Amino acid sequence: MKKKLAGEDAESSVTKRTHMRKKKRTKLIRSDSSVFLLRKVLLAAVKYISCYLVPNSFFSTPLGSFEDFFLIPSNLLENCLLRSPFLLCIFIGLLIHSVLGAEIPLGSKLSVVDNDFWVSSNDDFAIGFFSIPDQPNQFSVGIRFNSQSIPYSQQTVVWIVGGHDTVGNMSYFELTQEGELVLFDSLKKDYVWTSETGNGSVASASLLDSGNLVLMDKDEHIIWQTFDTPSDTLLPEQSLVAKEVLRAAPASKNSKASYYTLHMNAFGHLELHWESGVIYWISESPSASNLSAFLTNSGALQLRDRSMKPVWSVFGEDHNDPVKYRYLRLDVDGNLRLYSWVESLGSWRSVWQAVENQCKVFATCGELGVCVFNASGSAECKCPFEVSEGNKCLVPSVGECQSGVNMIAYKNTYMYAFYPPDNSFITSSLQHCQQLCLNDTQCTAATFSNDGTPQCSIKKTGYVTGYSDPSVSSISFVKRCSAPFAVNPGLTKSPPSKLPSKLCVPCLIGAATGTFFILVILQLGFVFFIYRRKNSTRKKTTLASTGTNSKGLIVLSFSEIKSLTGDFKNQIGPKVFKGLLPNNHPIAVKDLNAPIEERKFRSAVIKMSSIHHKNLVKLEGYCCEFDHRFLVYEYCKKGSVDKYIDDPALCRMLTWKKRVEICSSVAKAICYLHSGCREFISHGNLNCENVLLDENLGAKVTEFGFAIADGKATYCGLSAEKDVEDFGKLVLTLLTGCHDHDRVELCEWAYKEWMEERVANVVDRRMERAYNSDELERVLRIAFWCLQMDERRRPSMGEVVRVLDGTLSVDPPPPPFAFQSPLQVDDSEENGSELEV
Repeated sequence: MKKKLAGEDAESSVTKRTHMRKKKRTKLIRSDSSVFLLRKVLLAAVKYISCYLVPNSFFSTPLGSFEDFFLIPSNLLENCLLRSPFLLCIFIGLLIHSVLGAEIPLGSKLSVVDNDFWVSSNDDFAIGFFSIPDQPNQFSVGIRFNSQSIPYSQQTVVWIVGGHDTVGNMSYFELTQEGELVLFDSLKKDYVWTSETGNGSVASASLLDSGNLVLMDKDEHIIWQTFDTPSDTLLPEQSLVAKEVLRAAPASKNSKASYYTLHMNAFGHLELHWESGVIYWISESPSASNLSAFLTNSGALQLRDRSMKPVWSVFGEDHNDPVKYRYLRLDVDGNLRLYSWVESLGSWRSVWQAVENQCKVFATCGELGVCVFNASGSAECKCPFEVSEGNKCLVPSVGECQSGVNMIAYKNTYMYAFYPPDNSFITSSLQHCQQLCLNDTQCTAATFSNDGTPQCSIKKTGYVTGYSDPSVSSISFVKRCSAPFAVNPGLTKSPPSKLPSKLCVPCLIGAATGTFFILVILQLGFVFFIYRRKNSTRKKTTLASTGTNSKGLIVLSFSEIKSLTGDFKNQIGPKVFKGLLPNNHPIAVKDLNAPIEERKFRSAVIKMSSIHHKNLVKLEGYCCEFDHRFLVYEYCKKGSVDKYIDDPALCRMLTWKKRVEICSSVAKAICYLHSGCREFISHGNLNCENVLLDENLGAKVTEFGFAIADGKATYCGLSAEKDVEDFGKLVLTLLTGCHDHDRVELCEWAYKEWMEERVANVVDRRMERAYNSDELERVLRIAFWCLQMDERRRPSMGEVVRVLDGTLSVDPPPPPFAFQSPLQVDDSEENGSELEV
């Protein structure tokens, strides 16, 4: 939830804040300005050390604050301090300064009317009142970022008094003379929150440079601190112990509190909860007692034991990067995320999140419907039911349906009840699951899943949510009233029929004759229809015969494969043929032409049918008859990438931007196979022939899962490192346009040109040097890393994706073939070498 400072608008608040800061400094920081003077002296000493005693190569910019002092390498710092007792004193002073904050004397008060606040000595944090955007005249007290380098709209609130208590516009927040922090609500005319420290031992308060508000006694021992009472955020150096909880901010003004919380259980695991009974994420840490969660300055979330030794860690994407501001927050949508401040972008960026698939967060859509992913890959909520008043998406109550009820099926959709969260399962078939809900008057929806064990879940509430994705094998049913009849037969009675007084004989003869001729015409038409549809009827009957365990795959015989492909006449690739289903839907049929055990083959295709990714060609069916093994894929209109590389005319369609997009798409597809599926899947034969292009020249990887080795087909028989190596070769092929050259020769030549700074020679000459130099450098580096002879040096496909997306830097690679022979570079070559295209 975005927080704003109380006031008429953001600009006036910022102006007023500047004046109030000057006004408050004399009152809140020591009146004799000793702290301010000490700070100036320490900073001057820091700059002296950084400029004269530490080599300039260690710093890209001069040190601007005392925090930068701790970036100096420890060995240099030791030498500097040991040489000069004066510098040793300065260093001790720095340590003292790092824990100093702006002292807040007893009796200090903040109010909504005065719009004042208390600031830490480094100006990074401030505490004061802020308004709630969707709740007029409602305010909360909290600590927020206050640095001048962070725009006001991005100054996130990191702690809120009382969790998320709100008060009126005449309220105040005070440190009483008894040493107790109190929040007075002008609407309730009473205190709504206190720190419960009014025992007389508190002498002062201070907002530390870490963002921690502390109450201290006269000996400066901490009596109470905000780091022990977190709201929804952890700051660096802040810990979360077993009895403490992070609770997400309310999702709307109608919510008093969020259902989402972060706990530390008794076994030392972090858990994300919805209410108290549903656990939808748990850290994969070893079981241990007396652990605490800890956020480091370097961007790691750790679980530490009593000796502060990490026993489990997860790292942000920018771990160990020079990031000044970070925080860990349990967001409104129920996901736990680590954020870093990116100076160049002027915004916060999520660098890690607990639940990778946002749709798997329990009730993330809640009353808004079912979670789906849009075209950009972001999660959004869509309502498959009728939206009720208040924009709630609830399963409609069928009540007493006059025309009966039926079940509406939602394929690739998993639904569950969230209020109450009762989702018990029973073993059942698909048809039986549907019938159970249909026969139960209290049932509103049902979900059937079959991940090895067929299960059915019955919902008896209107509060149903879930998620939908092509990779989800579940089918959900929602009970609805059948469409009403034009006239309700149960409410209308027809009048009794009356016989005519006299029979009309000519009328009867005419009716009989007409009926005879109509029957003859219908019979002839039926015979003609059977004759025309003789061949296609057999095909359709076979195509409709799919079992429940086949996950919707079309099972074909060898004769049907021959018929659909026109007896294998239209070959579109190596052992790949174009076919046409009876509904005129085009398909691509791949002949494995290698033996594999029937049981293993069927098991493999069932697993492959559950794989869905926008950059992977969809498997639609298979043939497993006698020794024949065929795979039926969706048809990609534009064909394979190698066709475009070999054709001089088509090659011009592969612009530099398009080639980089193809590399990125292929990397994401292989990364999904390696780490996004339920089990690891290798491609085994990645090359330009197996990368197809759709009508928009979007890349899709095909023929994954099966690899041919020693004349036999194996499923996932190769390693991830083999796929990484093949990807590197594919990248060089795309960049250079060299398709038929030996891999070693191509790689050595490209690496030599790159080392000698003749990188332009590597790019396909048919692009006429229309490329981006920075992208070319990045793509070449990651390609050479993928082609390292030492498999241990090769990156994972996840790292490859991040490099190609520009979110991860990559070091210059060593010669890829260092194990074979050192790469010889002839310095006498001035014009560079070129490989014939």
